[in-house]
Amino acid sequence: MIPTELRTDITAYFRTDIREITPVYGGDINRAAQISLADGQTVFAKWHTSPPVGMFPAEAHGLKLLAQANALRIPAVFFFSEKYLVMEWLGYGSNHNTDIARRLGEGLAQQHRFVGETYGLDTDNYCGLTPQRNTPAGNWVTFFGENRLGTQMALAARNGLLPSPRARRLEKLIARLGDFLPAHPPASLLHGDLWGGNWLVTASGDPALIDPAVYFGHREADLAFTELFGGFPSAFYKAYRASWALDAGYNERKDLYNLYHLLNHLNLFGESYGSRVDAVLQKYS
Repeated sequence: MIPTELRTDITAYFRTDIREITPVYGGDINRAAQISLADGQTVFAKWHTSPPVGMFPAEAHGLKLLAQANALRIPAVFFFSEKYLVMEWLGYGSNHNTDIARRLGEGLAQQHRFVGETYGLDTDNYCGLTPQRNTPAGNWVTFFGENRLGTQMALAARNGLLPSPRARRLEKLIARLGDFLPAHPPASLLHGDLWGGNWLVTASGDPALIDPAVYFGHREADLAFTELFGGFPSAFYKAYRASWALDAGYNERKDLYNLYHLLNHLNLFGESYGSRVDAVLQKYS
């Protein structure tokens, strides 16, 4: 059930045969499988018959960057191509555990202390299926306005999802971002797409991050997104704040950071997200 090219490359890379292939479900973009090899190893593979250009190389780059922070468990990348990614199999554990949530919060705070010299990244990547522009900037307001809200605004206009009142409010908000956001916060290494489906618990009981859309930016952008769709366990937030206290005003900024993801969902899924986008624009108008 895996592509012939992927099967051939796995056997060549590991120099052994494939013993068993078990489908892994949960994602809505790629197909995936747990692959047991004849030598006893187990690996994870994900693939797409016609992926956006550079999607898997960008994900591999992001995973390797997160691993450099040495903060949370990140699956090791074995190899990849334009159509697939093969990495370490982490197994399954339980995520209904206060201690694991605490360790996730502490680990994320540690990851955010891994900082870059500028905001952005040396390459573009994807947030879901949406291209994510990461052109580096020395000013966070400039970066977020141009590379996050600005690119989503342009995409929404092309998609016919930007009626005039929404467009005017978004233009005004981007022009006034400096009234709401700091210009030079630490350029933390961000996961970039940190919702509840992009962290898991390994078979050994460690919290791990998967499916990143990494870049260097204000750490509040990561934390804000954890709150957008249901939130993380309370122990996660308590541990994060104990490890690195948030600056005053986070609660006033978080909806602005989540506007990027709401606009992305608007572009991906249509006008069903329009009212949520409009509510945020109204809040900051």
